[in-house]
Amino acid sequence: MSERVVVDPVLRTRYRFSRSTGDDGHEVLVVDMEVDPGGGVSPHIHHRMDERFTVEAGTAEFLSGRKWISAGPGETVVVPRGTRHAFRNRGDEVARVHCEASPPSTLQEFLEDAAALSRSGAITRHGVPRGPSALLKGAVLVEDYREMVELLFPPLPPMPVQRWIMAPLARLGRRRGYSAPRLADGATG
Repeated sequence: MSERVVVDPVLRTRYRFSRSTGDDGHEVLVVDMEVDPGGGVSPHIHHRMDERFTVEAGTAEFLSGRKWISAGPGETVVVPRGTRHAFRNRGDEVARVHCEASPPSTLQEFLEDAAALSRSGAITRHGVPRGPSALLKGAVLVEDYREMVELLFPPLPPMPVQRWIMAPLARLGRRRGYSAPRLADGATG
């Protein structure tokens, strides 16, 4: 049986997920990523999750708070819960990054759903929905995972406004039959 790879063509990232036990004996979500040149994620916050990123190959840049940090093979960047962060690959080669998220929360499901939305062609590289149905699908995604992640990138408005706008849009999206675009088992994009 081959290992399942989740492909996000918009963020130019491939994910492999597994579970492990951390040094403290608690469950950890392991996310092994391959980030293509030009790939990465926009700034966001996890209020209830810590992340530890270790670069295995290539070079990646990590935003932690307001400062970008470049990391190469063997280097680790720790992002405590509540910290604004992002990552990107500005190099010429694929960056392989090992991430440990604790507690796991719904990070895997969110990344799978966001990748499915990307593969459907619903969003641009900058997260802008491509039309009304894409806006409603995006609103459902944002609302479904609002307890796990706070998205901070434009074109999304500040969080209080985002919650005021997204909730009714998500309700409309659900009435139209949209749900977080879960991947079928074995789907790789």
